[in-house]
Amino acid sequence: MARLALLSVSDKTGVVEFARQLVEEFGFAIVSSGGTAQTLKAAGIPVTKVSDYTGSPEILGGRVKTLHPRIHGGILARRDVPQDLAELEANHIQPIDVVVVNLYPFEQTIAKPNVALTDAVEQIDIGGPAMLRAASKNFAHLTVLCNPAQYSPYLEDLRQHDGEASLAFRRACAQAGFWHTATYDLAIATYLSQAESQAVSASQPDAPLPKQFAIAGTQIQPLRYGENPHQPAAWYQTGRTPSGWAAATQLQGKELSYNNLVDLEAARRIVAEFAAPEAAAVIIKHTNPCGVALGSTLHEAYSKAFDADAISAFGGIVAFNQAIDASTATALTQTFLECVVAPGCDPEAATILAAKGNVRVLVLPDLQTSPTQTIKVIAGGFLAQASDHPVVDPTTWDVVTDKQLTDDQLAELVFAWKVCKHVKSNAIVVTANRATLGVGAGQMNRVGSVNLALEQAGAKAHGAVLASDAFFPFDDSVRQAAAAGIVAIAQPGGSKRDQDSIQAANALGIAMLFTHTRHFLH
Repeated sequence: MARLALLSVSDKTGVVEFARQLVEEFGFAIVSSGGTAQTLKAAGIPVTKVSDYTGSPEILGGRVKTLHPRIHGGILARRDVPQDLAELEANHIQPIDVVVVNLYPFEQTIAKPNVALTDAVEQIDIGGPAMLRAASKNFAHLTVLCNPAQYSPYLEDLRQHDGEASLAFRRACAQAGFWHTATYDLAIATYLSQAESQAVSASQPDAPLPKQFAIAGTQIQPLRYGENPHQPAAWYQTGRTPSGWAAATQLQGKELSYNNLVDLEAARRIVAEFAAPEAAAVIIKHTNPCGVALGSTLHEAYSKAFDADAISAFGGIVAFNQAIDASTATALTQTFLECVVAPGCDPEAATILAAKGNVRVLVLPDLQTSPTQTIKVIAGGFLAQASDHPVVDPTTWDVVTDKQLTDDQLAELVFAWKVCKHVKSNAIVVTANRATLGVGAGQMNRVGSVNLALEQAGAKAHGAVLASDAFFPFDDSVRQAAAAGIVAIAQPGGSKRDQDSIQAANALGIAMLFTHTRHFLH
C-alpha cells in the first residue's frame, strides 16, 4: 500500500510541483481537501478528496472538512504502539506519513482597510491548526510541513535517507508547526482585543491596555551583533505580511546593523511629523537628531539640517519625506553617512549615490505608519504603553506671558515642538527658520540641556525659539534663554513654580506658551 500524504493548503505556492514529486519519485498517494484537490486534479495529479476518503461530506460551507477520525487517527497513531496500530486496522484507517498544511490568510485579511469583523472571523482556520498541532505532536512518526519553503528540503531529506525523513528534520518541522499555530492564534487574539479596545476607546480615550499582551516575530535575518560586538542579535518581523522596515527596499550598501535599524526608526519617527509638500530632512546620531530642517526643496532642507551640526552629521543616518533627487544625492555624497532612507529615489539620484557604495540607501514608501505601542523589556517581564503620537494642535496651547507671539514665531514653535518630542529627555531644542540650531539631549538636569542647546546654537540663538519637553522647575532656564537672545519658548507647564518662569519671561520680554502636553522620552 502506498504511503499517504495529506495536502490541504491555502497558500498553493509550489504545491503542484511538490505533489508531483511525492507521487512520481517517492510513490505517495495523496489525500486532499477543497481547492487543493481541485488544483492537483487540474494538473493531472491523482488525488483522493478528503470527503471521499472519510466518507463524510464537507459541511457548514467548508467549516468542517478534515475534523474526522480517519484523518486525525492517521496523524496521531504511534507506529511503535501495537494497540494504536490495531485500532487503525479495526477502523480502516491508514497512517499518514506527511501532513502539508498552511492556514487561511487571517493576517492578510485584517491588513485590508476597513475589513468587517464578520469577514475576519470567517478567515479563522479550525481544521488546519488542529492538523498542524496533531502532526507536530506526533513528529516521532511523521513529518509536518507548514511553509512552501520546506518542500525542497523535505524532498532532499527523503533522498538522503532512503525515502524516510530523518528524526532531526521531523522535529525541526514540528517546532515550525507549533510556532505557526502559536503566531496564528496570537494574531487572532490580538485582533479581537484591539477591536474591543478601539470600540472602548471611542468613548474612553484613556482606556487601559488589554489584560493580555503578547508579541511574536519571525526572524528576517541574523545581525552581525547588537549594540556591541559581544552581543548576539537578530531582526524579526511581526505578522506574515512585511510592513515597516521589513517592507523597505535596500538599493545599495552593506547589511543593516542593529544600531542602523534603531537609528533609522528614530529618524523615521521624526520625519513622519512633516508631511509633503514641504520637504523635510532629518539627520540622526545615536537616536537623537543632530539636524532637522524644512525647505522649499529637498536639497535646501538637507543643507539646512547638515549645517545645524556638520560635525555630528559625520557617520549619521538621514531620512527624507520626499524622493531623493539628483541635487540632493550629490550633496549626500559630500560626507560619510551610514544610511539614507526616503519614500523614493530618482534613477539619476541612485546612479549618483552608487559612487558611495558603502552607504546603505533604502526606499520605504510608507514612512508614516508607526507602531501603536512601545515595549521595553525589564527583569521578569516587559512594559507596554501607547505610542506618543498626539496630533500637535496649537489651538489648544496658551500664551501665558504679556509678550504675545507673531504668526511666524508660533509656526516656528510648532516645528521645534515636533522635533523636541523625539529627543531623549531632558530635551531642549533651539530652532530658527524651520531648522534646528542646538539640541540638548539626555542631561540629568534641565538647565544643563538648555546650556548645551544654546552653546551649540551660539550667536544664531539671537531671535530663535526654544522648546522644552517638560516644564521648567525653576526660572533659571528662562533666564539662560533670554541671555542668549531667545525670543519665544514652548513648554508644557505644570510646575509648582510656573509663575516664577512666567514672571522671569515677562521681566525679560520673552513670549512663552504652555502646550499642556509632556513628551518625556526615556
